[in-house]
Amino acid sequence: MGVSQRLKGRFRKFLQRPGTTVDLAPFSKRLPAIDAREEALRELDDEALTAAAQKASDFTEICAIGREAAFRAIEQRPYDVQLLGVMALLSAKVAEMATGEGKTLTATIAAYGHVRLGHGPVHVLTVNDYLARRDAEWMAPIYKLLGLTVGWVTEASTHEERREAYLADVTYVSVSEAGFDYLRDQLVTDVEDRVQRELATAIVDEADSILIDEARVPMVLAGSIATESDPVHDAAGLVRELKAGKDYEVAEDGRSVAFTDAGLKKIEEELGGIDLYADDQVQQLSAVNVALHAHALLRRDVDYIVRNGSVELIDEMRGRVAQRRRWPDGLQAAVEAKEGLSATAEGEVLDTITVQAYIALYKTVCGMTATAVHVGEQLREYFKLEVAVIPSNAENIRDDEPDRIYSAHETRDEALVEEIKIAHEKGRPVLVGTLDVKASELLAKQLAAVGVPSNVLNAKNDAEEARIIAEAGAKGAVTVSTQMAGRGVDIRLGGSAETDRDEVVELGGLYVIGAGRHDSRRVDDQLRGRAGRQGDPGGSVFFVSLEDELVTRHAGDILPASPRMDMDGVVHDDQVDYAVEHAQRVAEGVNHEIHRNTWRYSVVIEQQRVALAERRERLLTSEVAAIMLLERSPEKAKETDEDVLSDAARAIALYHLDRLWVDHLAELSEVREGVHLRALGKLDPLDEFHRAAVPAFQKLLLDVEARTIEAFEEVDLSDGFEPDRAKIVRPSATWTYLVHDNPFGSELDRLIAAVGRRLISGGNN
Repeated sequence: MGVSQRLKGRFRKFLQRPGTTVDLAPFSKRLPAIDAREEALRELDDEALTAAAQKASDFTEICAIGREAAFRAIEQRPYDVQLLGVMALLSAKVAEMATGEGKTLTATIAAYGHVRLGHGPVHVLTVNDYLARRDAEWMAPIYKLLGLTVGWVTEASTHEERREAYLADVTYVSVSEAGFDYLRDQLVTDVEDRVQRELATAIVDEADSILIDEARVPMVLAGSIATESDPVHDAAGLVRELKAGKDYEVAEDGRSVAFTDAGLKKIEEELGGIDLYADDQVQQLSAVNVALHAHALLRRDVDYIVRNGSVELIDEMRGRVAQRRRWPDGLQAAVEAKEGLSATAEGEVLDTITVQAYIALYKTVCGMTATAVHVGEQLREYFKLEVAVIPSNAENIRDDEPDRIYSAHETRDEALVEEIKIAHEKGRPVLVGTLDVKASELLAKQLAAVGVPSNVLNAKNDAEEARIIAEAGAKGAVTVSTQMAGRGVDIRLGGSAETDRDEVVELGGLYVIGAGRHDSRRVDDQLRGRAGRQGDPGGSVFFVSLEDELVTRHAGDILPASPRMDMDGVVHDDQVDYAVEHAQRVAEGVNHEIHRNTWRYSVVIEQQRVALAERRERLLTSEVAAIMLLERSPEKAKETDEDVLSDAARAIALYHLDRLWVDHLAELSEVREGVHLRALGKLDPLDEFHRAAVPAFQKLLLDVEARTIEAFEEVDLSDGFEPDRAKIVRPSATWTYLVHDNPFGSELDRLIAAVGRRLISGGNN
C-alpha cells in the first residue's frame, strides 16, 4: 500500500471515528449501596470517620466516605453523577463532565480512592500554577478529614518546598512543573537531591488540553553556555525592508514563505555580494530564512504579545500566554529581533521530554474534561484511555442557536456589535469569545464606540482571569475574551455573589457568543459550556464570516461562488453551512495527523531515554561504575582508596553519560530537521531517521564506557576526588522552558498537512 493510500485510510478513520464510550451501568449499580452507608457514616464523629477512611478498600466505601467527608469539610455533598465520575477515575478512564459539574471535588475523592487502593502517591496534573494551588488549598480540609496529606507545587516553589509537596499523599502541580522536576531529578548525582518519588498515579485535569493539545510539546532543561554573536538580529534588519509579493511570497496556507529571485538578490547584495547557497554560508542562510519567517508569518497580538520588554507566546488553543515557552531553531531570537528586543539565551539542551512521554511514565493515568468524546480515538491511540461520559446532574436547558454566517468580516462585525448592544441594554450578561488578542481588543473598541463598556480578558491581562470571569455572569456585564474564557472558574448568574441571580435568570441567563469558529470543535464547545451550568438558563451562538481564515484555508474551494444571502449579508445556504463544518473537520484531521507523525519520530527517542535512565539509575545507586573500572583499569583502581574509587567512578560515569546524551539529542534534532529531504529521493523519512538514531545510540553507550575509563586513568586521585581535576564541571546554571510548536511546521509537517487536506476533501465529496 502506498503512502497516500495509508494516509487516506487514516484520515477517513479519523472522520468516522467511533463514538463508543464506557458503559456506566456497573458504576450505577453501586449507587444504592453508597446511599445506604450515608446514615451510619453521618453518626460517626470526625475522628471515627478518619479512622474509617483509612480502612476503605472498595469503590462503594471510598465513595460513601468521600461524600461524607466533603459534606463535613466544605459543606458540599457530591451528587450521584460526581460519584460516577469518581468511579470512572478509579477505573483509569477519562471522565467527560460538563462545565460546572464539580470536577475538582470529583478528583479529590478519586485521589483519596487511588491512595486507599494502593496506587499512591497521586499527582493531580493541572494546566497552570493558579489552579494547582487553588485546588489544593480548597480541598485540603477534605483530605485532612480523610487522613491524607496534600501539597502543591508552583514555579515559585523552592527545592525544599517541592520535595515536601511530593512527599504528600496527593500533590497538585501543573504538568509542566511536574515534567521539569522529573528532568531535574534525572540529572542528580546524589539520590538525596531528588524531589519526586515514584510516578504512580496521575489524575489529569482538562485532559483533552494536556493529553492531546499539549501532548507533543517538549519540556526542556537547559544549561548555560558561552554564547556567540547572534546573526539573526542582523538578518532581521535586512528582511524588515522587504516587500510582500515583490521580495517574498507567502504560501496559501499561511504556514510557509519563500524569497523571490529579486528578494534573494537584494539580500545577497546587502551582505556584500555573497552566494547564500554556498557551502560556507549555511549559518547565514539559516539566519536570513528564520528572520523572514518571523517577519512575514508571525503576528503580534495573534501569535505572541510583547510585555515587560519580552516576547511572550500565546497558546492558540487557550488564548493564554504560554508560560516559559519558546520557539525552536532561532525563531525566538528572530521575533525578538523583529520587535527590537535583545535576544534571550537559549543555552544548551541538557534533557527534554514531551508532555505525552512524561505522562506515559505514570503507572496509572486517568483524567477529566468537559470535551473528551471528540478526541476519544486519540486518547485510545496514545494512552489506551477510554472515555466515560458522565450525565449532568441537572438537565442542560441552554439554547444553542445555529451559526449566523456572514459574507464578509465587516458585516459580521457590525451584526456582532449590534447583538451585544441589544443584550446589554436588557441587562443580560454576555461573554464573547474571540480568536486572538487583536480581535478581542478591536471588538472592545467597537463596543465602546456604541456606548457598551466591556471587560477584556486576553493574554495581556491573564493574571486577572479568575476575577474577570467570576463576574462575567453579573447583570449587564459584557466580557470579551480569547479562548481562555476561564477554564476551571465558575460563572455564576448574578455575579460571584449571585446578587442579581433572579433577574439574570429571567433575562435568559448568560449569553455566550463566539466571534468566529476555532480550528477545534472542542474549543468551541468549551466556550458554549460557560453557559447553562447546573441547569441554569443560557444561550450560545457563533458569528462566522466567509472571510475567516479557517474557512478560506480549509474550505475555500467548496464554497459556492454566489451563496444565497439576505439584504443584511446573512448567508442562508446549506452548502455554506456544510463548508464551515467541513473546514473544522479538515483542520482537526490535519492536526491529528501531524500529532501522529511527530509521535512516530519521538517513539525511538523515548525508548532510548528509558534505556539510558535505567543505566543511569544503576550508576547512581550501585557500585557498577567502580566494578567496571576494577575490570577495565585494574592497576589504578586497586591503588585508589575504596571510597574515593566509588565516588570518582560514579561521578565520572554519570558526567559522561549525561554529556553524551546532550550531544545525542542535538544530533537527533539535526537529523529530524533534515530527514524530510530524503523523502524527495523516495526514501521513507521515518526509516531514515531510525537508520541514523539507532546506531548513534549504540555508539553513545560504547563511548560512555570508553570516556569514563579514559577520564579515570588521567585524573589524579592521590589527594582524593575533585570534579574540577576530572574535567566534569556541570553547567553553572540551569533553567526550564517549553518549546512551542513551530507555527509554520517543518517541511515534512507541511507536506503531510497538504496531503491531508487533499485526502479529507476527496473523502467528503
